[in-house]
Amino acid sequence: MTELQKELFELQDTKYRDFHSRLMPTIDKERIIGIRTPVLRKFAADFAGTDRAASFLEELPHYYYEENNLHMMIICGIKDYNECLERIQRFLPYIDNWATCDLPEPKCFGKHKEELLPVIKEWISSDRTYTIRYGIGMLMRLYLDDDFKEEYLELAAGVHSEEYYVNMMIAWYMATALARQWSSTIPYITDRKLDVWVHNKTIQKAVESFRISSEQKEILKSLRIKSR
Repeated sequence: MTELQKELFELQDTKYRDFHSRLMPTIDKERIIGIRTPVLRKFAADFAGTDRAASFLEELPHYYYEENNLHMMIICGIKDYNECLERIQRFLPYIDNWATCDLPEPKCFGKHKEELLPVIKEWISSDRTYTIRYGIGMLMRLYLDDDFKEEYLELAAGVHSEEYYVNMMIAWYMATALARQWSSTIPYITDRKLDVWVHNKTIQKAVESFRISSEQKEILKSLRIKSR
C-alpha cells in the first residue's frame, strides 16, 4: 500500500463505505475505502499543489474509488484552462463510475465555453460510457442558461445507447432543460423524439423537480408512454 493510500484509509468510515458501496454497483466493494465527500474535499484541498499531488496525477490507473475522486477533485481546481482540459482528457478513459464522473465541473470551464463546446461534442460522440456521460453533464451545467441554443438539445437527444448510466444522464439533462428552457424542450416530449425509457425517465425526473410548475407537471404526466 502506498503512503497516500495509508493516509486515505485513516479517513475511512466503514458504515459510510457499506452504505455507499450499494450505490456503486459498477465498483467492487473492496475498491471502496469509505470516505465522506466533505472529508475527501478537505484532504484534496490540502494535497493539491504539492509535489506528491503532481506525481499522483501521473499514476494511472488508480485502484481505489476515492483515489479517482481525489484525482478529479485536484484537476477541477486547476485554474489554467489548457492544463485542466489536458488532464481531464487523459483521465476520462479511466472513469468507471457515475459518482466520479458527476463531480462538479472545473471552474475554469465556465470562462472558456466557446473553446470547450467542440470538445464536449467530441465527448458526447465517444463510444465510452462515462466520457459520453461527462460530456452531457458539462452541456447541462454550462449551456442551459445564457449560453443556451436549441441545437444543443439535439446533442443529448441524439444519443441512443443501451448503457444505463448514459440514458440516466440524458434524462437528467432533458429534465433540467424542461425546467430552464421549457418552450424549446417540451417538443422533444410531445413529439416523442427520445427513446421510450429516456422519455419516461425524463418525465419522472421533471415531475419530481421543484423547478417545474404544477401545470407543467400535469402536462408531462399526460405524455407518459405506457409500456406494452
